[in-house]
Amino acid sequence: MAHSLLITGGAGFIGTNFVYHWINKYPQDRIVVLDALTYAGSKDNLSTLEQNKKFTFIHDNICDQKLVEHILTAHQIDRIVHFAAESHVDRSITGPDAFIETNIIGTYTLLKAALNIWTQNNILDTALFHHVSTDEVYGSLSPTDPAFSETNAYAPNSPYSASKASSDHLVRAFHHTYGLRVTTSNCSNNYGPYQFPEKLIPLALTNALHGKPIPIYGDGKNIRDWLYVDDHCRGIELVMTRGRIGETYNIGGENEMTNIDLINHLCTIMDELFARDSALKQRFPHCPASQGTSIRSLITYVEDRAGHDRRYAIDPTKCKQELGYAPSETFETAFHKTLEWYLTNEAWWTTKKK
Repeated sequence: MAHSLLITGGAGFIGTNFVYHWINKYPQDRIVVLDALTYAGSKDNLSTLEQNKKFTFIHDNICDQKLVEHILTAHQIDRIVHFAAESHVDRSITGPDAFIETNIIGTYTLLKAALNIWTQNNILDTALFHHVSTDEVYGSLSPTDPAFSETNAYAPNSPYSASKASSDHLVRAFHHTYGLRVTTSNCSNNYGPYQFPEKLIPLALTNALHGKPIPIYGDGKNIRDWLYVDDHCRGIELVMTRGRIGETYNIGGENEMTNIDLINHLCTIMDELFARDSALKQRFPHCPASQGTSIRSLITYVEDRAGHDRRYAIDPTKCKQELGYAPSETFETAFHKTLEWYLTNEAWWTTKKK
């Protein structure tokens, strides 16, 4: 059976990758992307789909309920995949208002619109609202704590994570109160193509290529679980197609690493790439590796950010046992693919860093 999907935030990092994943896997389905195109979203990410008759792009805001209801009706939407969110912790500390508006009010607006239209169209028993969330809603772990499971109590520590926790609760409430069919996934730190260069991996890489400092917060010992975006997309697909309605599933990469170890690894790989490829030295003459110096020389420790969670880690056991989830890439293969993508797509990230 073919479906019609509304993908919010589909021009952002994870949303873009999910759009391509779904179109390749389910070419019979129709996809509508609704994106406000804030700083981290780009319509150009989806330019290869412009001639696809089953794809529609709408530049607008999820907080407009009448617009969302019109889209749901006009395109006969029976699946909503909700990525749209403000997601950068640093920005949430200096400007939390946008996070409250998009992540809480925006999610509430989508839920209301879905409930209204799907009830009117008598598809409330078959339509699905999938909500994409984060491991940060669970708070911080000590080095010896077990990884977050779906039963962990919420303990958000930043305006960003608090806004996502609130949206998670709204999704749950609309299911239990109104009967809206929902699923939720909470993921660990993503990496891969199309990630905005303010995030750790693309920031470190692009700064290194131009000989700029690579900033590391505090002592660099904060630990994150790294999930390749393609594996995340596969996990969401499994939750949507096999998951139990009303349930939450944690999608993790099982790749815990300190920030400083991650960046040292990146520097080692890039030093090796430059040593083998003289063309890289010509393209990026300001990179230390072009001058025979390790990129590690750019690592610069900076003042830690406020409320910086020490460790995140996701336990994906439920997703594995119930849905058959397993990462398709090792960290090494996926990390190399990510670096190669940024090296191949210099024009994409150069415009984002301006």
